[in-house]
Amino acid sequence: MVSTPMRRTEREAVDPTTGGLADLFQERYEPMVRLAYLVTGDREAAEEVVQDAFLALHRHWDRVEQPGAYLRTSVVNGCTSWGRRRTLERERQTAAPDSTSFVIDELWHSIQTLPERQRTAIVLRFYADLPDDEIATVLGCRRVTVRTAIHRGLAALRKEIEP
Repeated sequence: MVSTPMRRTEREAVDPTTGGLADLFQERYEPMVRLAYLVTGDREAAEEVVQDAFLALHRHWDRVEQPGAYLRTSVVNGCTSWGRRRTLERERQTAAPDSTSFVIDELWHSIQTLPERQRTAIVLRFYADLPDDEIATVLGCRRVTVRTAIHRGLAALRKEIEP
């Protein structure tokens, strides 16, 4: 039997610091931060979300059968929670926003205006290259909902970008 970095031995399942989790961290940290950044648009928030996801994985390491999938789902869920908190903070914000903001390209700005589910589905499809079934699992919805979200998101992007 061929052992892959994702497959855990009994020793690794008991002590996640001896290989399995450490290897997964080395392999998946940066790709997960990029995924979270594409969903949130904030590098610091992306790193925080990914660190929280790895901590959750560490706590449940002995019960998780597919650590990569668990990690990806945790990252997407963390981004969703971060987005909700950010929306509430903006709604409750009384001071005017800081006028010194970065110049953002048109596509990035357009992606950020999409509803959360559409934005996340598009990022998971076109960045993470996940099939509809896996995106549906990560988002906790049906496959047809994923297809609809991607279709509507792309239509909104086309309308926003095309003159």
